[in-house]
Amino acid sequence: MSSNSPNSQPQTEGKPEVQFQPYVPAQKTIAEFTVKAILLGVFLTLVMSAANAYVGLYAGMTVSASIPAAVISMGILRGLLRRGTILENNIVQTIASAGESLAAGIIFTVPALVLTGVWTGFKFWPIFLIALLGGILGVVFMIPLRRSLIVEEQQLVYPEGVACAEVLEVGEEGGTGFGYIISAMGVGFVFKFFVNGVSIIKETVEGAIRAGKAVLYFGSDIAVVLIGVGFIVGFNISLLVFIGGALAWLVGLPVLSLFRSIEPGVSALDGAWNIWGTEIRYMGIGAMVVGGIWSIIKIRQGIRTGVREALFGYRDGQGGGLLVRTEQNLSRRLILVLLIAAVIPIFLLYSNLIGSANIGLVSTVAMVISAFFFVAVSSYIVGLVGSSNNPVSGMTICTILFASVLLLLFGMSGSNGILAALGVAGVVCCALCTAGDVSQDLKTGYIVGGTPRKQQLAQLVGVAAAAFIMAPTLTLLNNHYGIGTGEPGALQAAQATLFANIVRPIFSGQPLPWLMIGIGAVVGISLIIIDEALRARGSHFRAHVMPVAVGIYLPLSLSVPILAGGLVSLLVSKLASRRGFQAAKEAQHRGTLLSSGLIAGEAVMGIGVAFFVWLTGIELPIHILESDLLSVFLFAVLIFLLAWFALKGKKITKKFSNV
Repeated sequence: MSSNSPNSQPQTEGKPEVQFQPYVPAQKTIAEFTVKAILLGVFLTLVMSAANAYVGLYAGMTVSASIPAAVISMGILRGLLRRGTILENNIVQTIASAGESLAAGIIFTVPALVLTGVWTGFKFWPIFLIALLGGILGVVFMIPLRRSLIVEEQQLVYPEGVACAEVLEVGEEGGTGFGYIISAMGVGFVFKFFVNGVSIIKETVEGAIRAGKAVLYFGSDIAVVLIGVGFIVGFNISLLVFIGGALAWLVGLPVLSLFRSIEPGVSALDGAWNIWGTEIRYMGIGAMVVGGIWSIIKIRQGIRTGVREALFGYRDGQGGGLLVRTEQNLSRRLILVLLIAAVIPIFLLYSNLIGSANIGLVSTVAMVISAFFFVAVSSYIVGLVGSSNNPVSGMTICTILFASVLLLLFGMSGSNGILAALGVAGVVCCALCTAGDVSQDLKTGYIVGGTPRKQQLAQLVGVAAAAFIMAPTLTLLNNHYGIGTGEPGALQAAQATLFANIVRPIFSGQPLPWLMIGIGAVVGISLIIIDEALRARGSHFRAHVMPVAVGIYLPLSLSVPILAGGLVSLLVSKLASRRGFQAAKEAQHRGTLLSSGLIAGEAVMGIGVAFFVWLTGIELPIHILESDLLSVFLFAVLIFLLAWFALKGKKITKKFSNV
C-alpha cells in the first residue's frame, strides 16, 4: 500500500499537513478506460452477475466480485497479454462488480412477483428496466457523496475497497493469484458436474426420525459454493447463520412437532419440511423485520450525514478545468440527464404494468424518495462495516412497508398493489446494492489513483451489460431448478420468499402465523440486547440479527456447509497467525481466492447444466451412484484441501499492509 494511509488524519499543531498520495499520482496519465479493459470487464460482469444470481438464490447471500475480478484481470492483461496497467485492471473490476451487485438487487426482489402469483414467469423487458434504471439511480445518487464520504470522512474505511486496492497494487508489483482462482474454478466445476450432471455425489445428505411425537432432523448440502461463502463471510457470520438454522430445526421443529401431528403415511422427513415451511420459517420474518428496523435506528446518525451530503455535498467545479484528474466526477448536467432518463421510464413502466397513470406516479414518487434516502444510507454504511454487512434486506423491508402504506392510502389492493410495491422495492434494492458497490469501487480508485469520472462511466457500462441477462438467467434457473418452490433441489430464494410473504397478506388479506412471527421478533430483540452487551465489552464476536434471521429462513442443510467454511477460515487465520501478520494475511488471501474460484466454478456449472437441458431436452442428472458415505467423504476431502492450500500454498504476494 501507499505509505500514506487513505484514512489518516492530517497532521496539525504547527506540523505540515500530510496529503494522501495515490499509487498513480494525479499528475500522471496512463491507460485506463481502454477498449480491452471495457471488453474484459463486460465479459466478467456477465459471468459474475449470472453466477451471483445462482449463489444468492441458493445460499441467501452474495459475495463481492471485486477481488476475483481484479485478479483475473491481472492474470489476463498482465499475465497472458503481457500488457495492461493498474488503472485498466481497476476499470475491469469496477465493471465486473457492477453486475454482481445488480444481481443481488434483482434476485432479492423480482422472484417475489412470481412467488405471489402476480407474474407467471420472468418477463424480460420489465426486469431489464428495473435492473437498468435501479442501477443508474444507484450510480447517480451516489456521485454527490463521493468527495465527502470517500475522501474526507475519516471513520469510513470501506474495507472491500481498500482490500481490492491492495490486490491491485500487489499485482502491479509482481504478485499474482490467477492460478488459484482458475484451479479452484476447475474443482468447483467438476464437483458440481458430479452432482447435477452425472449423479455420483448427492446434492443433500439428510434424514429425520420420530422420537415419540417429536421429529428430529439433520442434514447438509454437499455444495462447494456454500463452503466458499462461509470462508469469505468468516466465522462470526457463518456461525450466526448456523445458530439461526439450529433455532429453527434443532429447537423449533422438535418442540412444534409435539403439537402438530404428521399425517399417516407421511415420512418424518417430509413432515419436518412441511412444519418448517408452513410455520417455523416465519420466525425468520419476525426476526428480520426487527433487525431491519433496528439497523435503521442504529445508523440514524449515518443516515443524517448521508442524506445531508447527498443534498448539499456535491462539488463540480469542472467548468474552469480546475480539478485534477483524480477529482473529476461526471458533470452535473450529465447527472441530471441520467436522472431524468431513469425516472421518466420508471413512471412509464409502473403505469403500463399497473394500468393506471395515477398509481404509476405514486409508485414513482415512492421509489425516488426511497432510492435517494437508502442510497445515501447504503453508501455510508458500507464504509463503516463493509458490503457484506450492509443491511440490504432491512432497507428493502422498510421500502416495501413505506410503499405499501402509500399505495393502500390510494386504494390499491390485490395483485396490482403487490406488483406496485414489489416494483418499487426492486428498483430501490438495485439502487442501494449498486450504490454500495460504487462506494467500494471509488475507494479503490481513490487509493490507486483512478479517475472517478471514468469509474462512474465503467459502473454504468457494467449495469447496462448485466441488466440484459438478469431475466434469461432467472428463467433458466427457474425452469431447471425451481426458485422458491420448496421442492427438493430448488433454489431457496430466501429474501424473495420473505418479501412475498410480507407483501401478499398486506394486499390480499391472507392470514399469517402471527405466533411464529412474534416468536421471531422476540428472538430478534434478544439478539439485539446480546449484541449491544458484546459491543459494550469490546468483543470481536457479535450477535447480528440479520444472519440469524436468514439462517432461520433457510434450510439447516445450507447452514451446515456455510459453518464449515467459516470454521476453515477461523482455523486458517489462527494457525497462520503463529507465523506472523504477513503469513496470516497471505493465507487469508489465498483462501479467499480459492473460495471465490470454487463459488464461480460451481455457479457456472449450475447454470451450464440448466442451459444444456434447455438446449437439448436431455434430463440431467444421469443417475450413476448416489452414496451418502461417498458424498460426505469427498466433501470432507475438499474442505481439507481448501484449508491445506490456504495454509501451505505458494507465496502469491510481495507485500501486505495492515489497513
